Parts: sequence; structure tokens; C-alpha cells
Amino acid sequence: MALNSINTNSGALIALQNLNSTNAELGVTQQRINTGKKVGNAKDNGAIWAMSKTQMASSSSLNSVKDSLQRGQSTIDVALAAGDTITDLLGKMKEKALAASDTSLNTASFNALKSDFDSLREQVQKAADNAKFNGVSLADGKATQMTFLANTDGSGFTVKAQTLGLQGLQLSAGSSFATATLAKAMITQIDKAIGTATNKLASLGTASTGLDTHLTFVGKLQDSLDAGVGNLVDADLAKESAKLQSLQTKQQLGIQALSIANSSTSSILSLFR
Repeated sequence: MALNSINTNSGALIALQNLNSTNAELGVTQQRINTGKKVGNAKDNGAIWAMSKTQMASSSSLNSVKDSLQRGQSTIDVALAAGDTITDLLGKMKEKALAASDTSLNTASFNALKSDFDSLREQVQKAADNAKFNGVSLADGKATQMTFLANTDGSGFTVKAQTLGLQGLQLSAGSSFATATLAKAMITQIDKAIGTATNKLASLGTASTGLDTHLTFVGKLQDSLDAGVGNLVDADLAKESAKLQSLQTKQQLGIQALSIANSSTSSILSLFR
């Protein structure tokens, strides 16, 4: 038989416990809806929170890797642009040397061709010297290689430099001709220089393709890490919304139950009338 007491209302205590439990669940659900996360801090789930922080750090670190690789792309692109210009200049130099090898030319015409050839030769070196991005170059011969970040462990992606100046093309600042015979001999040197330049550009192009591929991989890796973190900590808002409706109804019923339990002791007053 239940004890009729004005000091202790067991029904009200049970109703209050249930209401407090519902309010606590409701608070958690509202927090998840507000933040969009089911694990917002270590208190929610220490192991999952720690795991997500580690993966987030790895994902953030990949931004530095991407920046370095993109600098590498730009550096190679500048070198390739200079290489295209240099091969065009070499083609024009060959044209001038071939024209100057014609023994039927008069002195004025020969000297004009020689002057054009010398000017083009100087432009070759200038193109190689100016092929810099962020103060560094893969074409001027001052560096043997450049290494860019490839992963968060500090490992690198190495690109071999290619000297596209006169020295790298087996020419010199004095490469020229004074006679038609020497102009004819210069054609062979220029052909070799063109072959050397195209081979060097092919090597840079291969390195650029490899760097582009790795940059694409790094982007996909970062996306995968971000998605993984989301799977760990993000809340299912559709599920939380449905749960919110249920808990709000449960809360209202709990309040009514507590009200009924509190009013039950008032029946004792009828015993004293």
C-alpha cells in the first residue's frame, strides 16, 4: 500500500527525474542542431574527438603542400614559356645563318644578317636569365634541382633544373660568323642547340605532368580526409530534427505528469474536513 505522506511525494520525484532526463536529452539535441555536430568537444566523445582533430590537422597541413606544389607548377610553367621563346629564337638564328651562307650576298646584306643573328643570340640568354618565378628559376643554370613539398611528413617532389641559356645549349656569347663558310657551319651548331633545347623542355614537361598528377592526388586526399572527419563528428540533422519533435512532446507530457503528481497530495486535505 502506498504511503500517504506530505513530506515525501514519490510520484513527483519519479516524474521530476524523468523530466530532467528528457530536458538533458533535449539540450543535447538542440546543441547538435545549433552546431551541426554530434561531437563538438572532447566531453561528447573523447576518442572520436581526438581522432577527428588528428585528421583535421592532417587536412590543414595539406594546404601547405598544395601551396608548394602550385609554386612548383608556376616555376616550371615559366621555364617552359622561356623554352618556347628560346626554341623560336634558335629557329630564327638558323634562318639568319642559312641566309648568310649564301655566297652571292653583298657585304651590307651579310653584315645585316650577322647583326640580326647576334641580337637573337643575346635574346636567348636574356630569356633564360629572366625565366624566374618568386625569384627562382629552373632555366638559368643557377640551380641543379628544386624540391617542393609532396606530403605532410615533409617528403618532397624533386624537379631537375634544365639550363636553357647559351652554355646549356652548347653555344657561347661569342657564337657568331664572319664569313659565309662560318655561317654554314653555324647552321649545324644551331641544329644541335635546337635538339638540346627540345630535349630539356621535354624533361621539364614530364616533370610538370608528374607534379600536376600529384597535386590532383593531394586535393583528392584532402577531400577524403575532410569527408572522413565529417562522418565522425557531423550530426544527421534530419534524424536530430525528428528527435527534437519527439523530445519536445515528451517534455510537455513530463511537465503534465509532474503537475499531476504534485497535486496528488492535496487529496490528503479531505481527510481533515
